[in-house]
Amino acid sequence: MGAGHSHKLYRHGHSPVHELPAHCKLVAVFCFVLVVVSTPREAVWAFGLYAVLLATVAAVARVPAGYLLRRLLIEIPFVAFALLMPFVVPGEQVSFLGLSLSVPGLWGAWNILAKGTLGVAASVILASTTELRSLLLGLQRLRLPPLLVQIASFMIRYGDVIADEMRGMSIARRSRGFEAKGMRHWGVLAKSAGALFIRSYERGERVHLAMVSRGYTGTMPVIDEVTASRTQWSYAAALPVTALAVCLLGWTL
Repeated sequence: MGAGHSHKLYRHGHSPVHELPAHCKLVAVFCFVLVVVSTPREAVWAFGLYAVLLATVAAVARVPAGYLLRRLLIEIPFVAFALLMPFVVPGEQVSFLGLSLSVPGLWGAWNILAKGTLGVAASVILASTTELRSLLLGLQRLRLPPLLVQIASFMIRYGDVIADEMRGMSIARRSRGFEAKGMRHWGVLAKSAGALFIRSYERGERVHLAMVSRGYTGTMPVIDEVTASRTQWSYAAALPVTALAVCLLGWTL
C-alpha cells in the first residue's frame, strides 16, 4: 500500500477533518449513516438537520459546495428510480398538476432520496478528506478481514493499469480500421475481453510470485501505525452523536 495512488475524489487540504485518523472517520460515517437510515421518514425536519450537520462538516473540511454537488450526481440512477415510485406503487392516490400520484409511493420516493442523498454526501466528504491508502489502513486498524483489505488495495493499485491496457487495445483496434457498429462485431469485443482477462490473470500471477519471493506470507506489513487520541475520537463522534439525538427526538415527536 505505497504512496502515490491518490484518488481523484480526494481533495488535498489541512483542515481538522483531514487530520483526523481514517479509522475515526470511518466509524463516524458508518454510525451517521445507521442513524439516518433508522430515522422515521415522516420526520422531514430531521433530515434537514442532518443536511445542516453535513454542510457544517464540509465547511470545516473546506470542501466547496459545488464540488460536493458534482460528486452527488453519482446517485442519479437512484433518483430516477425514486421518481417512478409515485406512479407505480399502489395505494391512496392524490392529484398534483393533473397527475394521479400514489401517497405511499411519494413517501417511498422521499425516503430513498433523503436517506440516499445524505449517505452519498457523507461518503463523498469522507473520500474528499481521506486518502485511499489511509482508508485502507483505517479498515485494517478496525480489524476488517485482512484478505478483503488486500483485495481492495490491489484493486486500487492495478485498476488504472488494467484501464490503460483496455485503452491500448481499443486504440489498436481502431488503428486497424475496426469500429463496433452492431451485433456482428460483438465477437471481436468478446475476444478482446477474453484477452484482457488472460493478461490480467497472468499479471496477477507474476505479481504474486514476485511478492512471495520477497517474503510475502499472506499479510501486508503496516509501516506507519496510526493511533487516535481521546480528543480525536470525541471530534469524530460529534457528527453521529448529534445525529442520534435528532433521530431520538424524531421518534418521540
